[in-house]
Amino acid sequence: MSKLSIGIVGLPNVGKSTLFQAITKKQVDRANYPFCTIDPNVGVVAVPDERVDVLAQLTHSAKKVCTTIEFLDIAGLVKGASQGEGLGNKFLANIREADAIVYVLRAFSDPNIVNTQSSIDPSRDKEILDMELILKDVETVSKRIEGLGKDIKGGKKEAVRERDILSHALQLLEKGEVLFEKGLVEEERRVLNGYQLLTMKPRIYLLNGREKEIPQSTSREFQTRGWPYISMDVQEEFEAAGLTVEERVAFGLSRESRLDRLIKTAYDILHLITFLTTGEDETRAWTLCEGSTAVAAAGTIHSDFAKHFIKAEVINWKTLMDAGGFSQARERGLIRTEGKEYAVRDGDVIEIKHAA
Repeated sequence: MSKLSIGIVGLPNVGKSTLFQAITKKQVDRANYPFCTIDPNVGVVAVPDERVDVLAQLTHSAKKVCTTIEFLDIAGLVKGASQGEGLGNKFLANIREADAIVYVLRAFSDPNIVNTQSSIDPSRDKEILDMELILKDVETVSKRIEGLGKDIKGGKKEAVRERDILSHALQLLEKGEVLFEKGLVEEERRVLNGYQLLTMKPRIYLLNGREKEIPQSTSREFQTRGWPYISMDVQEEFEAAGLTVEERVAFGLSRESRLDRLIKTAYDILHLITFLTTGEDETRAWTLCEGSTAVAAAGTIHSDFAKHFIKAEVINWKTLMDAGGFSQARERGLIRTEGKEYAVRDGDVIEIKHAA
């Protein structure tokens, strides 16, 4: 599938560009004033995956290739962005291009960094961001309902059904609801996704601060409401971005970078899985939507493999490692032959047999 895109959004001066710089190790403008970032900075990063490393070692691969995510550092939104306040319309248009959103919410206290709000309150800041996205979606949906008028008068059933779905979405939005959280049915999701609505995008909430700076009441609220969140001292992770695992431990940091956890979480919320191919030439991780078939996996590798698909030879990566390699796994009957409709599982090592 095409490269995944995650938009980093937040109010001004909450740590968005620092987070972006830490993730991508790219130098961007982090000046201490609102709107220092106008065009979204774009960086492509590898999804951390230990399976690629161990399989490459097992099969003596010449090359390792991980899956990737594209991060967009989008300039700070302000209250009124949906009406064009600040540079709002441009920023909101940039969010449309993302598959998912990371909300960076300020939880740190630092008098040296300008706070555009009157106090530190991640829940309030989340509501401000939500409302700007909701208001923009109200505008988009209202215009589309109006545009369907001619087709509805002409008796087109599809237009009537589309209007009904859009009207339901409009009712939710006008109540201040985020559409992604409303458990919409498949048909509603399909129609609404066609408009790249901002509140239809999956999101992760990043509470930027030290653990002791984040009130328990805030953590409890996010847990209770089922909002996927990560707490992280972004500045600390930025400073530790180049450290090895051993160096992190020596400095009293967690073994796994919070940045790696963020990247993995971003991958998970989009309901994506990874399958792998491995051999002497390369070990590679490939991205698929959950529930995809073996023929879809073949097409991800090369379109001709899907057209001329014969079968897939499949083994779980851990089973392959425990067996000690393909020869041993084959001898023990651990490699399965699957057809076109096989539902690929996360961690499958696949070899496509084709007539291309």
